[in-house]
Amino acid sequence: MAAPEKDRQPGNETADPEQEVGELVGRLADPGELEPAERRRLLGRLARTLASGANKARETGVGRGRWLADVFMNIAPRIPIRDLHTLSEHHHGLTGEQLADDLVRTAQKATMTVGAIGGALAAAEFAAPPLLLSAPAQLVAETIVVAAIEVKLLAELHEVYGVRVEGTGTQRAAAFAAAWAKQRGVDPLSPASVSLALGAATKTAVRNRLLRTLGRHLTTLGPFLTGAVAGGALNRIATKKLGQAIREDLRGKLPPGGRSRELDQG
Repeated sequence: MAAPEKDRQPGNETADPEQEVGELVGRLADPGELEPAERRRLLGRLARTLASGANKARETGVGRGRWLADVFMNIAPRIPIRDLHTLSEHHHGLTGEQLADDLVRTAQKATMTVGAIGGALAAAEFAAPPLLLSAPAQLVAETIVVAAIEVKLLAELHEVYGVRVEGTGTQRAAAFAAAWAKQRGVDPLSPASVSLALGAATKTAVRNRLLRTLGRHLTTLGPFLTGAVAGGALNRIATKKLGQAIREDLRGKLPPGGRSRELDQG
């Protein structure tokens, strides 16, 4: 039986939840500006889709941590990573360290905004006890989006510092996700680092990092606007810390010669 017209409005599609999650995360992780109302709408839609997936996982006995890692590893290859030329174009011709500075600032702003929206939604639910059970789905959505923004930042910093990660899209996505979980860069001199990224150890590391991030977001549950303030601030600090750690690590992996000089001049 065909679904009623009201159930087939934009934003209610459920034919392929995994694809929908990937598309929503991609839009929310994009560095372009989104109107606050649109960002809030997309985050709410993502929360609803993830809540449906979590319920199905629970019915099959899959734990939240494992399900969360599965979702993220499935969408990681869909996170758009810009090459160096595109990055420079999108950041007013900046190169080298100045470009890296701008990438980190942009990522901080993005995760801060998502945290503020997620925290505000959670605070609103806190103020309405009957709806409190829906808050975790919103914070799970925030966690997934923040992780995607940070993985995107990490991957694009590799472009800026000339540390190329070879492999298929899936392999590279897994390698960047593993690097994010460990808060360090990918070692280009170790081919095994890419192939091993597809293994169980990586999924465990990603799961643990996602659960730590989710735990951080759970601390933003509070009345009124306290959740919004806390959510934004905690995300900004964490993203800045990640950017600093990855940049320091990648500087030690710079190839000798021209690329190093080019970066210094940037």
